[in-house]
Amino acid sequence: MKDFGPSTYGDKIAEVYDELYGQAFDVEGTVALLPELARGGPALELGIGTGRIALPLAARGVKVQGIDASQAMVAQLRKKPGGKDITVTMGNFADLNVRGKFALVFVVFNTFFGLDTQDAQVRCFENVAKRLRPGGLFLIEAFVPDLTRNLRGQNLTTRHVGLDEVRLEATRFDPVNQAVTSQHVHITEAGTRLYPVKLRYAFPSELDLMARIAGMRLKYRWGGWRREPFMAASTSHVSVYEKAS
Repeated sequence: MKDFGPSTYGDKIAEVYDELYGQAFDVEGTVALLPELARGGPALELGIGTGRIALPLAARGVKVQGIDASQAMVAQLRKKPGGKDITVTMGNFADLNVRGKFALVFVVFNTFFGLDTQDAQVRCFENVAKRLRPGGLFLIEAFVPDLTRNLRGQNLTTRHVGLDEVRLEATRFDPVNQAVTSQHVHITEAGTRLYPVKLRYAFPSELDLMARIAGMRLKYRWGGWRREPFMAASTSHVSVYEKAS
């Protein structure tokens, strides 16, 4: 996928993103926790997308804005009630070309791993730290890498089988660079659609080191949005970093 860029995933999947993933998240738990962490201050979402979190968060009184690389995803946000009222900066969130300081910066649903090099991920941490108020928080929701999925460098998974639809996920792994290249293949009677994905995964301990490099430290780590304990068997985590004073 040499032509894959920061906006490719969003541009390809924007029209069906909410249909495919709208029911797959704990939106209620997410939107309950984030205002508490923002503590009345402004919040910034990295990869705001179609606004599935930003819109209900704004409805709770949080002053939220976002950044995203995909015009197509943001167009879906603008179509929704209240979507035109949210400030969105277009660009790569590793560079974080936004104005102002925030009490909370957050990135959900593995979106941080869309920064597909370690340099970009470290740069994101460093730029987030510059945009946080003293005592501000940076929250990341991400999967815990499962190396057992890597069978001879690849994996084919059946995600859904329905009466008139099949969803497959074909993946190649590069363990040296911790890179994942994947095609989500949706087959229906109307034809086949491809939704490409490129990720650079990182273990929680590596994220902690990136935070330390950027002048932040781990404050909380949970196994989910409802503060479930993070344990060896956890498949995902919600990690909150605090800007060191």
